[in-house]
Amino acid sequence: MGGVVDEEGIARKFWIKFRNDSVVAMYTPFLVCLASGKLDSDAFLHCISQDVHFLKAFSQAYEIAEDCADDDEDKTAIRKMRKLAVEALRKRDDAVRDWGFDLPKEIPCNSATSKYTDFLLATASGKTATPFEKTKVAAYTLAAMAPYMRFYAFISNEIQTLLDPNDDSHKYKKWIDGYSSQSFEASALQNEDLLDKLSISLTGEELEILEKVYHQATKLEVDFFYAQPVVQQTIVPLSQVHDHAKYHLTVFCDFDMTCTPIDSSALLAEIAIVTAPKIDLSASETRLVRMSSTDLKNTWGVLSTQYTEELEKCMESIVPSETVEKFNYEGLCKALEQLSDFEKKANSRVVQSGVLKGLNLEDIKRAGQGLILQDGCTGFFQKILKNDNLKADVNVLSYCWCGDFIRSAFSSGIIFVLEQHIFVCHEFYSATYVYLCTIPPLISNQ
Repeated sequence: MGGVVDEEGIARKFWIKFRNDSVVAMYTPFLVCLASGKLDSDAFLHCISQDVHFLKAFSQAYEIAEDCADDDEDKTAIRKMRKLAVEALRKRDDAVRDWGFDLPKEIPCNSATSKYTDFLLATASGKTATPFEKTKVAAYTLAAMAPYMRFYAFISNEIQTLLDPNDDSHKYKKWIDGYSSQSFEASALQNEDLLDKLSISLTGEELEILEKVYHQATKLEVDFFYAQPVVQQTIVPLSQVHDHAKYHLTVFCDFDMTCTPIDSSALLAEIAIVTAPKIDLSASETRLVRMSSTDLKNTWGVLSTQYTEELEKCMESIVPSETVEKFNYEGLCKALEQLSDFEKKANSRVVQSGVLKGLNLEDIKRAGQGLILQDGCTGFFQKILKNDNLKADVNVLSYCWCGDFIRSAFSSGIIFVLEQHIFVCHEFYSATYVYLCTIPPLISNQ
């Protein structure tokens, strides 16, 4: 019996599931420079020259897949796609010239290209880590090619949204137009539609193999763009590091709204509101005096509203009203100082309000342990910290009120490394209860 395939199609399902990998690739130095139109011509030519090797591998893989397919209609569809790959290879020189470049006579295959094409041909030949029946080869082979075509359609359309449709001065506009065209989208959909059709008869176990093949192809495509040489300096978000032996990497990462999907201060306020009834206000005078749950909720609501309104005004005063022509370092420093002053004032109001006064440290730790971090956050740190060949320091920064909350959030496997590298603006706890650092401790260790 075949496995259950989502109505939207297995190719679409896989693309959505692994889309984050492709989003990361958008911020590689190569694609950032290409999108800006400032990419060095030699770097661009080096990249597009590799298409020759990809098209040859695609043509060969389609031929193998056609031979393995057991349905005449499927064979015909695969044969048509192979003809498109062969035609694209034959016209490659003309296409590149139309973009304003000339391909070199000798085109060596680089390592990142080889890894993808070798994986594709190994899949088509049934030589992947998981052996499978010959009749399934066609589905697995198309799964190894689908991410390549879908990624080019995706990235070109993303770049297209950033361009002025009336401006033809962008150096790589024709390349972008080609991959964002309806004809290329049709080719990508043709490959995906056939993948959907071939996957209908697969068992649940075979669908798992199909997913692994698709994901591996996606990662190899991302690695290909990371491997592209870029000579100019580029400011991009950190996601991968190369040449481990040469460089010592220092990572500074914000906690709130970077590692977390929500602001942790709001979470601490919620803990205060929920736990307020547990406090025995008639107990020993050594205990901290707490507001009622209702007062806490109202006070935090006022603080939150005031913060949101004043932050909006602060940002309006910082962000230039006119388009910035070039990077302004001094202006950025001044803007950050303004933002810092704003945050200090907002924090002072929280201190003076007393809403976080007397929180139980164990309640905070439990909340941290239950906090769901952003997708990929934990994995990112684990990859860096568990890589023995990478020289790196990782530092987590936060204006959150409690370092133990952050440490608890990272308790699943990386706490032992990050414990000494978490820096917060406000620590406010004793052994049992938490208090703001500007408020003298009113309790003893219990």
